[in-house]
Amino acid sequence: MNMSLSYVLVSPYTIAKSRTGGVLSRLLSRTNLELVGAQMFAPDEAFARVYADSLRKRSPQNQIMLLADYVEQNIAPSGGRPHRTLLLLFRGQNPCAKLLTACGHIYTQHVEVDALSGETIRDTYADLIFSKDNPGEVSYFEPAVLTPRNQEDADQDLAQMARFLKDRENIIQNVTYPDPSKIEQTLVIIKPDNWKHNSSRPGTIIDMFSRTGLRIIGIKVHRFSLAEALDFYGPVEKVLKEKLAPSFGKRARELLEKEFGFGLSEEAAELLTGNFGIECARDQFAQIIEFMSGKRPGSCSPEDSKKPGNVKCMILVYEGENAIKKIRDVLGPTDPLKAPEGTVRREFGSNVMVNTAHASDSRESYEREKAIIRIGENSLASAINEYLGTIEADTI
Repeated sequence: MNMSLSYVLVSPYTIAKSRTGGVLSRLLSRTNLELVGAQMFAPDEAFARVYADSLRKRSPQNQIMLLADYVEQNIAPSGGRPHRTLLLLFRGQNPCAKLLTACGHIYTQHVEVDALSGETIRDTYADLIFSKDNPGEVSYFEPAVLTPRNQEDADQDLAQMARFLKDRENIIQNVTYPDPSKIEQTLVIIKPDNWKHNSSRPGTIIDMFSRTGLRIIGIKVHRFSLAEALDFYGPVEKVLKEKLAPSFGKRARELLEKEFGFGLSEEAAELLTGNFGIECARDQFAQIIEFMSGKRPGSCSPEDSKKPGNVKCMILVYEGENAIKKIRDVLGPTDPLKAPEGTVRREFGSNVMVNTAHASDSRESYEREKAIIRIGENSLASAINEYLGTIEADTI
């Protein structure tokens, strides 16, 4: 089976208008491609110029010329400020054709407003407006997304992007705030239950968080290693023992008394809580670790425990005033059944463990969590280079 990589670039304007979730929803739900990488980056003038020139060389068509000019004018920095651009990396069979179909074409001729539809990403989010005085002159153009037409173009673009992204940090801070002391960063994890099959869920969740008005400054697709999951959720184990052991012990006492027809002493009940109850709480913790990493504690060697797990999630960093509280208000409480309507967990969570997303609960938690998952690093460039190396090997 021939598996190739292609990409979609989400434009700075689309990101600034909080349309990222809507774009991702379309791409995931309308293709059978696997999202293998995501990175927010800030192109410099050199990157934009090379990318634009490569577009111009591919075709003299008006559509391509419009895109090339757009890249130089809007992807590149303006007024000395770089702009956030999001790179989404997809893998599968014939990915260029599938992504192009989902993104849609650019119309370079007049199309009546009533003839437009919202079928593709560009139908919904792109704009192409012609001058009333000069019908052949484009007065406003916003493509929303960019994606290559064929695999050769995709491979060339990906090679350029990998060179640019190598060793660059995963966090883009391109805004100066009037009062930086009011600004917080917080971490969100869209958990593995949202990635079992292609659906609009991850994008819809991002869309729900966009109501906060916060800015996404970092994003990556991540596979927790067993060691990372144990470190990340380590504080939860103590809480589970304190909260769950007594209830498990009580339930065990009730079942034993019913089965054998006599009451247990308080001493025996305490032993049940201290032994059986604790074991049950440990099992609950192990289930959380397995849910987040795909591996159960003790199932592999110390060396293998540091390798990426079998399930993926998406990690995002949001920035703005009161970012931690705003995100957690939209997320909802841990138990989806107790979450208010309209929150992420009420909409998509199943139970206390499979509750669809995580968000930092304090500045201290954010600092601890981002260190564990190395939020400043992103493996997207490495994934591209590994793929390109495979292609080169196949041609030898």
